[in-house]
Amino acid sequence: MQKFPMTVEGANRLQQELEQLRKVDRPRIVQAIAEAREHGDLKENAEYHAAREQQGFCEGRIQEIESKLAHAQVIDISKIPAGERVIFGATVDIINVETDETVTYKIVGDDEADVKANKISVSSPIARGLIGKEVGDSVSIRTPSGEVEYEIDDVRHI
Repeated sequence: MQKFPMTVEGANRLQQELEQLRKVDRPRIVQAIAEAREHGDLKENAEYHAAREQQGFCEGRIQEIESKLAHAQVIDISKIPAGERVIFGATVDIINVETDETVTYKIVGDDEADVKANKISVSSPIARGLIGKEVGDSVSIRTPSGEVEYEIDDVRHI
């Protein structure tokens, strides 16, 4: 069975969502279904059908999170000795060679990626190009706007 990399932060976030779904949302939905049943005829009861639909989404999400956590290989980057090589979980400063623009990315698992927060998926083209390289290396990465050359400025394990 294949394991998927995930940071400790990502695993904790999924665990919190799972607890929220199990302990807060699920009981609230069960209560809504019980109240809707009291209103009588279930065939024409919109509240009942809406609550049942919510229950389906909630149970599906619980199963999805449980599966992700079961297949996750949680990597704590802070316990790996810091070096100059780009690895999963590292925070990397890269400089666009043409524009001298510096961008900082943290390489995370697929489910944790959030470009607005500068967290990129380990399977993204930029991360795939950076993994295994070291500070000072130049990397040419194919982007939607064409080939872009970056220089790795710094690698941090935070």
